[in-house]
Amino acid sequence: MAILVDSPIWPAHGRLWAHLVSDADLDELHDFAATHGVPARAFDLDHYDVPADAVDRLVAGGALRVTGRELVRRLQASGLRVSQRERRGL
Repeated sequence: MAILVDSPIWPAHGRLWAHLVSDADLDELHDFAATHGVPARAFDLDHYDVPADAVDRLVAGGALRVTGRELVRRLQASGLRVSQRERRGL
């Protein structure tokens, strides 16, 4: 099991954002996020949105830095990925 974070390339609210995911378990993800000060409101169905200035801290705390492509591949393989179709249906 691993916690993964990609590069902060997603602009919103005047900042760049990254994604924080688990490749195995949402409870593991929620525990990691809470331990490292990521607010619950940052959770978006299968990932947390985290600001660029948090990425180094999360990596120092044990998250594995991966490319966006690798993050999506591993999230899909875990069965935790929420598809765009499912997002629209919620």
